[in-house]
Amino acid sequence: MKTFMLRFWLQKPIHWSLICGLTSLLISCGANEISLGPTSLNSRYKEEQPAFSGNGRFLAFVSNRNGSQQLLVYDLETQAFIRTPGLNRRETIAESPSQSYTGRYICYITSDQGRPVIALYDRSIQQSQILTPTYRGWIRNPYISPDGRYVVFESASRGQWDIEVLDRGPTVELDIPNGATVNNS
Repeated sequence: MKTFMLRFWLQKPIHWSLICGLTSLLISCGANEISLGPTSLNSRYKEEQPAFSGNGRFLAFVSNRNGSQQLLVYDLETQAFIRTPGLNRRETIAESPSQSYTGRYICYITSDQGRPVIALYDRSIQQSQILTPTYRGWIRNPYISPDGRYVVFESASRGQWDIEVLDRGPTVELDIPNGATVNNS
């Protein structure tokens, strides 16, 4: 005569401490802690090369969110992305962003006919312009001054990496905080 023994799933040799530990880990690392989505700073895609504006309000960075490399600007005060029409072009790479004091000017490396160039985006008029259209040699790491007048970068036009300063001129509208005075010495 055969005897049947009912065995509940709780009686199986499982390490309950392991199950409880994993469950608590899943609950504590839930999606409520970090918001993911098109309007949040964090995403599941590669994001790199962050750059603060001089006043610390805006964060520019390179992201691969929409399937192509693009420059994004995030307002840390309102916790929302800033619209930047005219900044990102299809099938071009944008990298190494740098921002002026209030984030009005964004300087970055992009490609023009297959070679790297320095471009400047003005958020007030929503347009980009190439600052080094006829520049010969490789360039990297652009940085814009807080007032937006000067751009410094590294160049390899002489066969070694040198530092160069580009003066946008005395007639450039400076990026200064509201109420600040301009000292034209």
